Order: sequence, then structure tokens, then C-alpha cells
Amino acid sequence: MLKNGKQSQLVSTTLTTKPCLMELLSKTGLEDHYENKLTLSTVLEINDNTTSDEPLTTMQSLPGALLKKLMMANVNARSVKCLTTDQEVPYDGVDNLDTGTDTSNVINPLDLITALFLCSDGFLQQEMVQKMSMCQFAVPLLLPNCDTEQSTLMLWALRDIVRKFRLSSQVDTKSFIEERIVLSDIPMVSFVRLGESSLSKSNMLNKLLSNPDSFVHRDMDCGDVPRKISNGLVEISWYLPCGKRNIDRFTKPVAFANLRGDIRSFKTQFSFLCQTSAAIYMFSDELEAGSEVLKDINTELVLVVNSQRKTFTGDKVTHVIEKKGRNEAAFVKTLQSSVGDIIEIWQNQLTIEKMSGIARQSGILVDEDRKECQSARKMADQITSNIKDTVQFKDKQLPLQGRTWKELSQLEKERCRLRNAGKQEIEHYKSSLKKGEIELREKQQSFHMTDEMTHFIIGMSSSEVERPYFLKWMRIYLDNLSRQNLSGLREKYKMLQGKESAEKKDIADLDSQISDCSLGIEHFLRELGQLYEASCSLPESSLQRKQMEHLPGLCAQMLLDGFPIELVDGDASNIPLKWISAVLTQLHTLVDSNSKIRVVSVLGIQSTGKSTLLNTMFGVQFAVSSGRCTRGAFMLLIKVNKELKEELKCDFIMVIDTEGLKSPELSQLDDSHEHDNELATLVIGLSDVTIINMSMENSTEMKDILQIVVHAFIRMKEVGKKPICHFVHQNVPDMSAHDNNMRDRKKLLEQLNEMTLAAARMEKKENITKFTDVMEYDPDTSSCYIPGLWHGTPPIAPVNAGYSEAVYDLKKSLMQDFRQCQSNDDITHFLKWTQSLWESVKFEKFIFSFRNSLVADAFSSLCTEYNGWEWAFQKEMYSWIVNSETKIYNFGITDPNPQMSIRNMLNDLMREASERLSLGEKDIQDNIVKYFEKQDGHVNLVEKYREDFVCNAKTLRRETENTVKNKLQEAVEIKEGMTKLDGIKSSQAITLDKKVLALLQNCKQKKSDSSEQELRKEFESMWEETLSEINFSGLPERDVAQDAFLMLRDNLSTRGSRVNKMLVGSSLVDCGKTVFVVESGGLWEKAKGLLVYWDHDHHRKKQQDFCEDVITQCQEFITQKVESKTGYHNTLIKELLKMIETLQQRNNCKVSEECEVRLKLHICGIATREFQKMINHFIAFNDPQMCLERYKSKYLTEFMDLFHNRDQSLKKAEEFLKLLEPAVKYYVTKMIGSDVVDEVKTGKGSEDYSTRMRFQFSILQQLLMDGEYEKYREYINHYERFVKDWLFDRIAQQLSKDSRLEKLEKKHLSEIVEIITEAISKIRNTTSTVKDIKTFIQNICCALEEQLVFPKDALDSIMTLNYSANTAQFADDLTAFVGKMEQSLATEYVKGGDIKERLRSLPFKPLDKMFTSLFGCGEQCPFCCAPCEAGGKEHAKHFTSIHCPQGVTGWMDLKTKVLRTDICSSSVISDRQFNTNLTEGKPHPYKDFQTYYPDWIITGDSSMEASDYWKYVMATFNERIATDTNALPADIPEDWKALTSDDALKSLKNAFNMK
Repeated sequence: MLKNGKQSQLVSTTLTTKPCLMELLSKTGLEDHYENKLTLSTVLEINDNTTSDEPLTTMQSLPGALLKKLMMANVNARSVKCLTTDQEVPYDGVDNLDTGTDTSNVINPLDLITALFLCSDGFLQQEMVQKMSMCQFAVPLLLPNCDTEQSTLMLWALRDIVRKFRLSSQVDTKSFIEERIVLSDIPMVSFVRLGESSLSKSNMLNKLLSNPDSFVHRDMDCGDVPRKISNGLVEISWYLPCGKRNIDRFTKPVAFANLRGDIRSFKTQFSFLCQTSAAIYMFSDELEAGSEVLKDINTELVLVVNSQRKTFTGDKVTHVIEKKGRNEAAFVKTLQSSVGDIIEIWQNQLTIEKMSGIARQSGILVDEDRKECQSARKMADQITSNIKDTVQFKDKQLPLQGRTWKELSQLEKERCRLRNAGKQEIEHYKSSLKKGEIELREKQQSFHMTDEMTHFIIGMSSSEVERPYFLKWMRIYLDNLSRQNLSGLREKYKMLQGKESAEKKDIADLDSQISDCSLGIEHFLRELGQLYEASCSLPESSLQRKQMEHLPGLCAQMLLDGFPIELVDGDASNIPLKWISAVLTQLHTLVDSNSKIRVVSVLGIQSTGKSTLLNTMFGVQFAVSSGRCTRGAFMLLIKVNKELKEELKCDFIMVIDTEGLKSPELSQLDDSHEHDNELATLVIGLSDVTIINMSMENSTEMKDILQIVVHAFIRMKEVGKKPICHFVHQNVPDMSAHDNNMRDRKKLLEQLNEMTLAAARMEKKENITKFTDVMEYDPDTSSCYIPGLWHGTPPIAPVNAGYSEAVYDLKKSLMQDFRQCQSNDDITHFLKWTQSLWESVKFEKFIFSFRNSLVADAFSSLCTEYNGWEWAFQKEMYSWIVNSETKIYNFGITDPNPQMSIRNMLNDLMREASERLSLGEKDIQDNIVKYFEKQDGHVNLVEKYREDFVCNAKTLRRETENTVKNKLQEAVEIKEGMTKLDGIKSSQAITLDKKVLALLQNCKQKKSDSSEQELRKEFESMWEETLSEINFSGLPERDVAQDAFLMLRDNLSTRGSRVNKMLVGSSLVDCGKTVFVVESGGLWEKAKGLLVYWDHDHHRKKQQDFCEDVITQCQEFITQKVESKTGYHNTLIKELLKMIETLQQRNNCKVSEECEVRLKLHICGIATREFQKMINHFIAFNDPQMCLERYKSKYLTEFMDLFHNRDQSLKKAEEFLKLLEPAVKYYVTKMIGSDVVDEVKTGKGSEDYSTRMRFQFSILQQLLMDGEYEKYREYINHYERFVKDWLFDRIAQQLSKDSRLEKLEKKHLSEIVEIITEAISKIRNTTSTVKDIKTFIQNICCALEEQLVFPKDALDSIMTLNYSANTAQFADDLTAFVGKMEQSLATEYVKGGDIKERLRSLPFKPLDKMFTSLFGCGEQCPFCCAPCEAGGKEHAKHFTSIHCPQGVTGWMDLKTKVLRTDICSSSVISDRQFNTNLTEGKPHPYKDFQTYYPDWIITGDSSMEASDYWKYVMATFNERIATDTNALPADIPEDWKALTSDDALKSLKNAFNMK
């Protein structure tokens, strides 16, 4: 009750009792954090609530909700409150209707803020203050603890606030003041309350500040809820002028402090304010003159009352402001005028930092007085206090990162681009670059660790509690220095940019000065990085190197502590890869080794708020406006809560902030566009989600950035990375922008399509015509519109509420994107991507190759899987072919009266084959689809090769179909050829059977006891008589030469009249008798792609070698066919001609038509003679009369036995076994071939045959280990032959171990013996109708018709003179003989013999199968002849992992005859040119080699070590290569001579990505 009798309006109720604090903390769920403080990393952790819009229903949810909104600088953060269950639930409980009088579930915002500050550590407090300041909230100056009745000066918490303002005197120059608020000597006026007051001082303060919500007041949500723990809180807010008199309320900056509660209850706080304030504004309705509380006031005291009841007297009150009779606006104006007058005359320079002394004297704690904070400050101060001149400090204390590091970076890029090689030999130039790098590294190594770096490392190595303070103090001190140093330079920069006549050089020089004057933690970390990188060049045993090994761990811990780390050095435009690799490797060790990460990055024009966007979205602390904009790229880690790890599929989110594209500093440099492209490609390549930040005000700049990012997206599509992209349009004024900007979105898509088309042409990707070809893009969902950051005119404008909400919506989209991401990468994969992408972007052309280890691993896995599917298909089809051939060969034998012709049987088999092939192809295609549906193994990286493997499957089916057709056709032709002969033999056998049986019957009737001699005489008489009656007509003779010539002519019929004329008069009988010699004349005129660095003798020698290889392989084919004794058929010559053409294509050999015709005539001549001999021998051996004579003794024996009624079971069993044994042996040899392949592919060392690349690596590794020039020469000059021989040796070695071939042979022997024995037993036990041996044998043959081939004439001879016998005894005898045969053959297999001869004798050639699979397409690099390593045959592009110096293959300078050292992987990034017949003798740039060789990918070697393998070979055998090629030795670069075999092996492993 006031003295005038009126009831005063309740402002607040003080309920400060001791248990209040713990009671409130318990109610809000903060009780545990009173001792164990909340940390910033915990608050920033991504959890279920991060993007949850669930209503707040409990008091425990309020602190988290407030912090969540505060971290996103949401001006509604203090309005969080609980909802009752019966209320309608709006978003996050904000702006809800009154919940009634129940106060059990409500809390005053000041209590909640106080509780959070009491339960937070220093770094979270700092971040809370920072975000509150952005929102223009008042922040705690003195924080009360009602439990201990102790206040704390929040100096540390306020330490990070940096504010800009402009005095009216600075308007013309457009300059401004940027200061850390605790160091600014801004006068402070304090607003306090004595007793009761009907005026709300908080409301008055807000009106003075032109901000209705700076201080919490009674009309805010829950502002009227009685305060429990926040009385005694002193808040502070600042008014900062913008320099415009018509806007500014005060011409100078001023701080306003507000003490909550009655000053009589908080005398300590009041005393502190009296000592630190320019004036005290006391609100009271019950002031007593000479009141005791006012006795110590020594500053201006202004009494603010609602109505003055009497005149106040006394020294303390200097002025009274009365509201009575005035409206609020006039009253505020009076207050404003009063404050303005006071600050104009205020002279006392008192910063908040200086207030700490007064606080200590007053018994107020200071948060910075913590031991760890002070010791960290001393360490930081020790480093920074002596910095007078930043440039000098960097030169003396951070010497490694200056000019030396920039020169190293330039050398690195020059190594990739070779722009300045001039006329120097490329490899000599690269050697000089390497030498330069070594010298610069040695220069770095010569520097000792400086004192300040030693202190910095000590600080970094301090305790877990102390280290973050040290880093923060370092940042604070260094930012202060930078602001001081850069303010003047910035003014000059603005002036220069404003001048049209400004020289580029002047602006570039000034930018260099700004760079030199800038000093931050990143510079110290760069120095650590260079110390580490320089030490990596030292021997591993070096003490200096060992001393640096712990440095990456310090930096990794920084990342885990939430500090950003520099990824791309913005000044050198380079990534110190060894350093970053070591840091990330250490990080991988510190966290769970399986920890997965997601990466989000931002790209955009400079000064469009990229860092602010990330800071707002994630609550992080990327540097904004600490003197200059972000340069390079920084990365920061945010932890994902365990409850969300499964859903987001990651443990951490890595956020990457980048420098602005199209920055004015860099635009003065000639390579700025290239720099932007590099950065965009790197960042987009590393990211799962990329935010493209665009300001709506500048359409020209928007177009520029689109062009840059489209290039990057095209490159990522090529390498298989598909980052999700969000286009963020900032500074959109209207909340309905998304709907109103439909036309703008359509225009954006049109621009994107336009940019894509232009970029695709530059990247030479003509198949890309629109943006949606590059990535999935929906104009509605992929575009986000964000209003401007500030609501009003800075520097006192709060953050726009719409900005925070729009960023929050974007954050929710990102979380959804993470859930849908296919990649599942850990930190090591991020590291590999960083390494490979940066290596790639350093080239002028962004060609991504298998030097990217992740791509190489993914491609290798795909090849291995595909090879497995391919082999399973081939093995199954081979087994089917073998069975089908056996059926064909047994046609008419097991069934003497077949119901169909052999041609009908062939058609049925071809139909069955077609079904099996379709099914097999479908299985492979399905496997490919399933493989690419996987979410691991980085299948997305090899997506571009999917079509290659689909084509491979189709080609495999087509080739297998041709094989099946040829094999079955050949079998049918052989069978048809034998059918006539078998018919003749059968006819004669039937005749003889009848004659012998007639003689037998006659003899039995005449003399039952005839002697042996008489019987023989009778038989001889019958035999002679029968032979005289038979008309013997054998097989007709064939003219193989004539047949072959007709087929050759048909083969060359499409070549034109010139070739036909060459055939006229040629006789194959005379061809191939002399050694084939390549003729020089006219051979090379039409050889496409011939390079000019070989002389003609060398050309001819190469061609001669090729022709000899073809002749050798064709002779092997001819010999194999002759030894098979299957007889001649027309397909043999066709196969031979096809083989010649296949070898020609495989060797990529372009020969003249004349040479091709001569070669084919030569080979066909050899084949003609050999095949003619074979057919003549076949006809002679199968002469019907001679065949009968061979069986004469058998007929006689049979005749004698029948006459004497002897049992023939044993003899017939023995005879049948003689027929069975070769069939069994042939079965084993048929089946063993595929098993050999399986054995090699699955046994020890099988990984060497898993992929084409692995196979090539194994060969080169073995050559290096052998170290024999002759082998290298064979490899280079006769690559295919060498590879075949090498592979054959490896197969033979594999099968020699542990008698593996014998085991395979025995396995199939046991298998077929079991089948035979089972067939015999089954026929004996189940066939009661079998009355004679002939039927028994026929049944056995039927049972084995798919396994064994039975020669008809031999089978007929066993079944001559059909008679009944003891079939049971025959079965027993035959079973016994089969058992003995198994033992005999097993013994024969154990004895073995030459393993290679045994392998050659197999019908299925393991060597041929594996060679075809591993040899690949046979294409060779058009410059150095290195073989293509791409998987399968149907790949779109050829590539090889390692190129060799051209001199290795005989290239020389035609003028000097000196072998060349150029390596094509270096040439393609240089300005060198080449000549070939394709270029018609005109020089053509290597860079554009794909104009003439579009099917080849040749990537530049960024690493000096990439081709060390072949450099070592060239240097080692230089003299011998020169001798062999009739050239002079090459001028070997010095660093090549220093290479060892270990260097070569290391290079080889790196090139082929071998662990």
C-alpha cells in the first residue's frame, strides 16, 4: 500500500529462500548439472530434439528448448513454456494463450536463464551470451546464486562479444569501430529499484533502446510469474549508434545495466553499480530522504518516479524525472535526453574488464578467476604480448609457412600442370621441380622450433580442462591484434576498389599486406603442419621427426573439442596433405574406429552470410568478421547423440565452411576462376550435402556461382559422387517468397540448364544437356528462401525471427537428407577422398582416375564379383557343352535306331543352350542390379561403369553362344564324317557275322570233335571267300588346299579388288615353306596412329615380332588339332582365320593389307600341309579292308570259343574294359580343366588373378624381383606371349604343390568309377530281360551316354557274334576289372610326368580361359604401349595404372637417336605436342590427345613417385635398351639414378593401390 493510499501494481515478488535454487533446478531437470556443468559440445550434439517439433509438456523440457532456440539465435527463445494436455498445441509452445492461474508448470524467463547460466560451463555461457547479444537480449553482468548469496561478474562470458558501431563523425568516411565489448570504454548507466515502483524500469529501458524485448518485462510470456532465483541479477545491454542522426537515439555508445529486485536486498550489487556507472536511475515510489542505502553513492543519482508527492532534498539525488501528466513517448524522450547529457560529459574510462577489480573489492566473484582460465591466459599472453609487428612476428616465429610454404605450394601445382617447362625435357623439368621441393623442405628443416611455437605446443598439450581456455584466449588476443592491424588496410582497400583507375597490382599488393598482417590460431596450426610435413622428409629414425609425431594428435583433439581446423590453407591455396592425413588418422584413432561421418558444406559468393548460416544452423563458431572474411576452408565436428546414430547412420557431422567465391581480393588474380573451381570441386566432392548460398540482390554474381558449382557437379557425376544440393536464397523480403518466387525458380532452372550445357561442353561431356542430367533437382524442394538476418538497422537490430525459423526448416531438411544418404563412410574414407580429390583438382583438367583409392577399391571389388559371376556361368556352360558333345558322339551307338536325325538333335541342343544362356545372362544382370543396390562398398563411385559390365554380360553370352554353336557344329560334322565310315564298317561286320555263324553251324553239324587245326583251316577259307565278295569302298580323298583357299578367298572378299588380285595365282601348297619376313616397302604408309619417334627399322622389327607371335600361336593350334585325331572338317580353317584376326585386334596392331594377306597365305599354307597329312593318315587308318584284317584274329578266337562252348564272360569283360579305359581317361581330362581354374582362382595367391589390375601388378612385381633385363625385354616386345608363358608357369607351379593335379585327377577318376560301378550293379539287379552280353553292354552304354564317349567300331567288335552268356558273371568280372583299372590309372596319375604337357593335353585349356579373362581387351597406351587394365572387354574407356618412359619401348629422337625419357602421364599435362599419321604429321597438343585417341584415359601424375617403377627400369637398363633398339642411351635425370628397387616396389604398390 502506497502512502497515498493506493495499491501499487505488483512488479515482482521476491521469494529468495535457501532451498529455492535446488528446488527450481530439480523442477527443470538441471539438478545434476549444478555440479557437473552442461558443456557446449553436449548442447550442440545432434539428438532427437534437434529437429523435433514436439510440444513442451514438462518443465524438464524447457531448458533444452530454450538452448535449442538460443543456439539458432531465435528471438523467441525466452518464450518457451509448458502446455497443458487439453490445450491446442502450437509449434514449440510459443505464443500460446494464457494457461490459467496454475503456476506449478510455469517459470519466469529470468529464472530459467539464471538457472542455465548457473549450470553451464564457461564456454557454454560464452556461447549463450554471444547468441543473446545477437538477438539483442540483455545479458548477465552479475549472476546471482541465491543458494550461496554470492554474485559473479560474468567477464569471461561477455569476453567473446564483438560489436561494430559508427559515430556520427565517421559517416562521411564510411569507417566504423569494431571492438570487443569488454574492452570498450563505453559509459554505463544503471537502472535500479528501491522499494516499490509503479513504473516498469525494464519497459522503460526497452523503449530507450528501441527494442521492446531486450530486457524481460512483465508483459512478456511468463514475465509476470514471480521470480524465485533471479533477483539480484544484473543484466546489461548496449545501445550502439549507426552514425545516422535521424535514426540514432544516442550519438555515442552507451551500456544499460538493470538490477533485478530491491536494492535494499542486494546492497553488494548496488554498491558495484554505483562505483562503475556514469549514473544511477532509481525507480521508486517510497524514497526517504537520507535513506541509508544511498549514503555511499558517489555518482549521479537520477530519481525516476510516477508522480512527485514532495520535493526531494539532499546531496545524493541530482535530478528527478517525473512521469505525471506526460504520455509514455514524452517520458521516454525525457529519459533519453537525461542519459544523453550524462554520457556526453562522462570522462571516466572504465571497461568491463577493469570492473573486475572493483568486483573483487566488493566481494563479487569473477568468472575469469578460475585457476585453469588464468593459467591458460598467462600462456596465451606469453605468446601474444610481445607481438608488436605482425609481419615481423610471423617471419621470425612462424618461419615455415611464409614464402617457403607458398613456393612449395606453387611447385606442387606446377608439378601437376607443367606450364613453365618451356623447351626442357619434361622429365628433367620434373626432376628440377622435385629438387626445388627438396631444397625448400631442407630450408624448412633448418629452422629450429621457435620460442613462441614451443609455448604454443605447451599450451596445446595442457590438461583437458585448460586446453580449451588456452585456445580461446589465443583466439581472443589474436583477433584483437588483427582488428587493430587491419582497420587501416581495410580503409585503403575500400578506397582502391572505389577507384576505376586502380591497378590490379596495387590491389593484389594490398591484399598481400592484409594476408601478411592477419594472424589467427590457424597460422599457428599451419606452422605445426609445416613442422610436421618438413619432418616427414627426414629418416624415420630422426630425432627431429620423432619429436613431431605427437603434433597431429593435438590438432585431432582440437577437432573433438569443437574447434574448427583449417582444411584448405587460404593464403597458399593448398592442402598440406601429409599433415591433414595425420590429423584425420589420429582423429580416427581417438574416436571409435568404426565412427561414421556425414559432411555438410556451404559455398557462395563472399559476404553473403555463409559462416553465419552455419553458425545459426548448428550453433557453432566459425569466424565471422574478425578483420577479414574466411579464406580457404575450415572443418568442424559435431557429435551425434547415440539415440540418433542409427537413424542418421553417422556418429559425427562434419561441417565445412569455405571462403567466398568470386572474392574481390582474388578477382584481381589471373587464376581466380581456377581457384574457385578447385575449391568448389573439392568441397562438393567431400560433401554429402552442399548448401549453395546465394544473395537475391545480385543476379550477375548468382550466375557466376552457378557456373562454378555446375562444373563441380559434372565432375562429381563422373566420379560417382552424388551430393545432395540445396540452393539457399538469402535476403528474401517477403514471407510468401516461396510461392511468389515460382517464376524466379523457373528462371533459376533455366540458368542452371544453360550453365550445365556450357560447362558440359568445356568438360567434353556432350551427353549432358540439362542440370537434371547431373543430379536430382526439384525446383520446389531444392530451393530454400531465407529472409534477411537483421530485423531493423544494425548495430542494434536483433536477428530476424523469420531468419532463424527458415534456417531451422533448412536444418530439418538436412537431417532428412542424412537419413536418405547412401554413403556410409568413416573418417578414413573422408581422408582418402580429401587426398584423391585434392590431387585431382590440382590438374588443369579435372580427370578422376583410379588413383583415387576409394574408386580403385570399389572398382576392384566390382571386378572381383563380376569375374566370379562370369566364371560360374562359363563353368556351367562348359559342363553342359561337354555332356552335349558326348551325346552327339554317342548318337546312334547307344540307340541303334534313333527316332530323330543328328541335325534334329543339334537343333534341340541349340534351343536348350539358348534357354540356358538366357538364364545365365539374366542371373549375371540380376547380380549386377543387386550389387549396385547395396549401400556399402562405395558402389556409387563405380556407377558410371555399370553399363560396361552390363555390356560385358551381353558380350559374354554372345561369345559363349558362338562357342556352343561352333563346338556342337564341329561335333556334329565329325560325327557325320564318321557315320559313313561307321556304316561301311557295320555293313561289313554284319556280313562277317553271318558268315562266321554259318561256318560255326556247319562245323558243328559236320564234326563235333574237329581239331584246332581243322577249325582254323575252315575259318581261313571262309575269310578269304568273304573278303573276295565284299566291295570295299573307303572314304574319298579330300583336297585340303582347295577347301582352304576357297575359305580364305571368302574371308578376304570384302577387301576389294587389290586384295583379290594378290590371291590370284597363289597356291597354298607352296605357301609357308620359308621363313615369313615383313617387307619394308609400303608396310607403314597406312599404319594408323604411328608415332614419329621410331625409325623404320624399329617399325619393321616390331611388325616382324608381331607376325612371328601370330604364326607361333597358329602353329600351336594346328598341332593341337592334328594330335586330337578327330579328323579334318571345314571349321578348322575358319577357326584359324578368325584366330589371326583376333590376335591382330588384341595386339592393336595396324598392318597393311598386303602384309595381312601374305600372313594369312603363309599360315594357311602350313595348315594345309599339316591337315592334308592328317586326313591322309585318317583315311588310310580307317580303310575298311585294313580294319577287317585288324579284327581277323578276334573273329577267329570268337569262332573257336563258340565252337567249344567256352564261357566268354571274363574275356568280354576284359575287352569292354579296354574300350572303357580310354573313355574314362578322356572323361577325366575333359572334367579336370575347369577344376584347375578353380584351384588357381581359390588357392594360395588367388588374389593375383582376382582382377585385371591385380594380375598386372603381380607380373610387374615378379619382374622387379627377378631383375633380369631379358624378361623385361620379352615383356615389352612380346607382351602377350610373355603374359601367357608367365601365367602358364604360375599355373604349373600352383598345381605342382602338394600333388594338386594328381588329386584333381583322382577325384574325377573316383567319380566316374563310382558312376560306372553303380550302372553295372543297377543293370545286373534290376534288368531281368538282359539275357546276353551284347544287351548288357548296350545298357551300360545308355547309362553312361552323357559321361563317356564309345567309339562305334570298337564297340561293334566287342558285340560281334551275338550269343548268350552268364551276364551275372560278366557283371562281376567287369566290376573287378573296373576296380583294377581305377588302381592302375591312379598309379599312372601319381607317376605324373611333365605337368605342363599334361595341362596342354587337356581339352579345356585352363591357360586359355584364364588368359582370356585376365588379358582383357588387349589395347595398349598409344604412347608408351602400357596395357589397358580395365575389367572385361566391353569397357567404354581404356586406362592403365602406370605409364613408362617412352624410351623403354624404343622411342627415340629421330635427329639425335637418343632414347626419350618422356612419360605420357607427364606429357598430357604439359604443353608438349606429338606427331602421328593420324595427325597427318602436324604437331598436336598432348593435352588434347583424346581428339585422336578418344577411347583412352591418361591421367597426369601429380606425384613425382607415380612412375618410379619404370624410371628405375629405364635407369637400370638404359644401355641395354639402347643397344637393342639401335639408339643412343637416354639422358637419365639424376633423381632417376638414385632410385632403388624398394622405391620401385613402393611406387608400384601405390600405383595399383595395393595395401
